[in-house]
Amino acid sequence: MMNSLPPVKGDRIICELPLYFTRDAAVHTKDGFNITVREACQGQKTGLFPHGDLWLVPTMLNVAKIIVVGDVGVGKTCLINRFCKDTFDKTYKATIGVDFEMERFEVLGVPFNLQLWDTAGQERFRCIASTYYRGAQAIIVVFDLSNYNSLDNAREWLEDAMRDNDPSSVLLFLVGTKKDLSHPDQLAQMEQEAVKLSEEIRAEYWAVSALSGDSVRDFFLRVASLTFEATVLSELERNNSRQVGDIVKISNNCNENYKKRQSNCCR
Repeated sequence: MMNSLPPVKGDRIICELPLYFTRDAAVHTKDGFNITVREACQGQKTGLFPHGDLWLVPTMLNVAKIIVVGDVGVGKTCLINRFCKDTFDKTYKATIGVDFEMERFEVLGVPFNLQLWDTAGQERFRCIASTYYRGAQAIIVVFDLSNYNSLDNAREWLEDAMRDNDPSSVLLFLVGTKKDLSHPDQLAQMEQEAVKLSEEIRAEYWAVSALSGDSVRDFFLRVASLTFEATVLSELERNNSRQVGDIVKISNNCNENYKKRQSNCCR
């Protein structure tokens, strides 16, 4: 008998859509989850599936792929470790190629997993890291709030990550790290530029500190919630398309049989 998975941590259980960091740089400003998603998740818990049950298995087992990109030293690994392990390592260690973490959530009563792909920022590992970009449901572009160049390079990182992904189906997040190291005046100026860039690339902006943990948990809960919602809506749409396809197929068969019967009757 297979061992059951450990229960989801209490702070990974999501019942309401977490708020954005700032309304000025939030792609989705709605107050709650899509009503269709809520009904579908409720149907799973009650055993009633108003939209059909074909979508439930892939959604239950679905693992959303999240890739994290950005310049070397901006704090990508520290950001992920602060959320997944609640640790902060002051000793800098460059990521070689790609590292990987899996984090479990429960969104609206449905188990959901995020694969967090921590990619290398060094130029010599860039080709290796780029091979893991394909199939992402969300892209997190990280820059250092105390380093203007890292923000300038964010657009290039996003372009690289989007080459093997469909822009219409990927959620984008622009995250400024090391918030605790920035002087208030510099922080305000950097955030103004970051919000402007986020509007251009249609990404949601967040400012965090992996050292203190400021906004890190809220950010990843937001990523999990929006990714879950997009995944369920996409699966429902595919399910509805399959059902419509079956109806058309049956209708065509009926027309063909009717024509055959008419032809036989006239002989």
